[in-house]
Amino acid sequence: MATLGLIEYRDAAPEVRAVYEDILEVRATDRINNFWKAIANDAATLKRTWESIKEIMRPGALDPLTKEMIYVAVSVTNQCGYCIASHTAAAKKTGMTSEMFAELMAVVGMANETNRLAAGYQVEIDEAFLHPFGV
Repeated sequence: MATLGLIEYRDAAPEVRAVYEDILEVRATDRINNFWKAIANDAATLKRTWESIKEIMRPGALDPLTKEMIYVAVSVTNQCGYCIASHTAAAKKTGMTSEMFAELMAVVGMANETNRLAAGYQVEIDEAFLHPFGV
């Protein structure tokens, strides 16, 4: 159960309803996810988060599937069950196959293992890795 409860559309203040309506329109859906209902307890956080999500997740140099798969990977690493479920569903909707998911989990697991080894061994960064963009 959400700490402060979920704000349903019918119970939402006008500023929350406005964000809900934008979510419904942009996502071409007929429902508001529980994440949005939970953070709607703070209308400013709801609006700020929704605006950021729209900006970051829109197509750009990375396609929507890649962005969703990155979101899944970070969510797995952070152990956010809600985000793993919602972004896995979104990634599947944008084209992720079960084979892609399995390979993604293998990469996430390997990255977490080698990250911990490098951190634990306090490995100094190779000079060749310091300026990948020539800066």
